[in-house]
Amino acid sequence: MKKSDQIHTLPAQGRPYRMMDLPPSQRPYEKCLKDGPGILSDSELLAVILRSGTKDASSLTLAHEILNHTEKTSFPGLLGILHMSLPELMKINGIGKVKAIQLKCIGELSKRMAREAARPQLSLNSPDTIAKYYMEQLRHEEQELLLCMMFDTRSHLLGEEILSKGTVNSTLITPREVYLAALKYHATCIVLVHNHPSGVTEPSAGDIQTTQRILRAGEMLGITLLDHIIIGDHTYTSLRENGMME
Repeated sequence: MKKSDQIHTLPAQGRPYRMMDLPPSQRPYEKCLKDGPGILSDSELLAVILRSGTKDASSLTLAHEILNHTEKTSFPGLLGILHMSLPELMKINGIGKVKAIQLKCIGELSKRMAREAARPQLSLNSPDTIAKYYMEQLRHEEQELLLCMMFDTRSHLLGEEILSKGTVNSTLITPREVYLAALKYHATCIVLVHNHPSGVTEPSAGDIQTTQRILRAGEMLGITLLDHIIIGDHTYTSLRENGMME
């Protein structure tokens, strides 16, 4: 734990400390105003997002409680918050429905910001740019999601849809479901993207067989399946690049 993440203590005063009890140099808001958010510790950033505490704990104390709770999970630290459900967050003392929703929305916002940052470089002929576009959205998912990206003849992204949400081990999809989505957007080519919750991107035999079946169906419809990309934890595999779509 960093020094700035340690819980601030005050001499016994017969009550929990409030944020205003801290000297200005230790208050998250004042520190952010003076030096920017980059100077704040994880717990201080959380305290700013939470805005307020309870009658028994300041927002900074609540932030410490949340981070301490994640240490007992498979994803310690800030990443643990992203993996916690609303009911799990609400089990933490001092975190009610509103604060739990705030935390989940911040996690979703961070994923969307990462996607928007990657969007200008997005190219249907570059698996790397597609993987970067979806990485933060998919690498944290605990179930498999299969998405379809639809493009026109000028390689413009027309739209994207989640076609299937499967179990931890597999996702079920048929060519019919894929091409109904593509036809709805009048797409001429598509790219499939799905995640492996294990973080390992090696395609399964089922991944390869399903991809080849969808590829053949697209040839009959005049819609090209350009690639099928599997997202892991900061890694990806392109079936096209690895010669698995022949």
